[in-house]
Amino acid sequence: MAMTDTILTPATLGDIAIPNRILMAPLTRARSNRDGLVTPLMVDYYTQRVGAGLIISEATAISPEGHGWPNAPGIWNAQQAQSWRAVTDAVHAKGGRIILQLWHMGRVSHSALHGIQPVSASATRAEGQAHTYDGKAPFEQARALELSEIPRLLADYEKAATLAKEAGFDGVQLHAANGYLIDQFLRDSTNHREDAYGGSIANRTRLLREVTEVLIKVWGKTRVSVRLSPNDGTNGVEDTNPVALFDHAAAVLDELGIAFLEMRDPLVEGQRAGPRLRKIFKGPLVSNGDYSAETARAALAAGEADAVAWGRAYITNPDLAERIAAGQPWAPYDFAPNWIAGDAEGYTSYPPYSA
Repeated sequence: MAMTDTILTPATLGDIAIPNRILMAPLTRARSNRDGLVTPLMVDYYTQRVGAGLIISEATAISPEGHGWPNAPGIWNAQQAQSWRAVTDAVHAKGGRIILQLWHMGRVSHSALHGIQPVSASATRAEGQAHTYDGKAPFEQARALELSEIPRLLADYEKAATLAKEAGFDGVQLHAANGYLIDQFLRDSTNHREDAYGGSIANRTRLLREVTEVLIKVWGKTRVSVRLSPNDGTNGVEDTNPVALFDHAAAVLDELGIAFLEMRDPLVEGQRAGPRLRKIFKGPLVSNGDYSAETARAALAAGEADAVAWGRAYITNPDLAERIAAGQPWAPYDFAPNWIAGDAEGYTSYPPYSA
């Protein structure tokens, strides 16, 4: 009898039943319009990839303040939610599943996009340049989010989560990784606060806990996931003791009982954080870290993850799950000039496998 290929077996992520353990990771592709509305091209893009066990949408701004990438979509008003309905309806019609990733960019946003000074855990400035409609511009000095503004921020997340439900998604994911707002609160290089949201690790994870609780209030814990990046700093957001920090963050999320934890977890000095956090977070764990089909199968067999997510591989392989199932080669990832922003070329132009 042939051995079962675990990567192709069904699983459950909270209340979301998935037919295989191949997930599409969130990918910023910048094809919405300037109002953050979904375009017909985006509908084509997502429906091309319904073979994934679960699609995690591109990061989607919860508010104008949190929006910081040209032509990235939003979910802060009813019109945006209605535009997303075209995607969710099309994905569901083809038998797929899709959740919405909720995004606040914090200090790596830019006022050129919305006329608002960026906010962060503390008054810091990221190195490098932001993308604007007029080209790149240096990141701006962020102001510290006032304690009195935290309820307003939580309300923004709650509204976005409610709109995501109206848009027909199967759940939501909190983007707490990659140096964006939640990550800026988590790490001590960007969090210099002296109030209840700064200082100790318990305080620095407070916003992560409170936002997750808000999402659970809207969706229930079995349809809420969180993305963390415990194994590498991004956008200049670092921590002096990341092991202790993310062990505690994983414990917080385990206590809340979320549907699954997805991690951007590349190999760093030959190690991933997942095997360590697996001992703390007892729910389903999804790992994203430049896997091949073979290394993904090995991670599943070793119990290091319950599913594996791919981002860049899904850009050039819309039928990635089908290729993995059939043992077909993958089209190489290419840094096409318009893989972020542009038209169909480099977006929906990659064909399925043909022998």
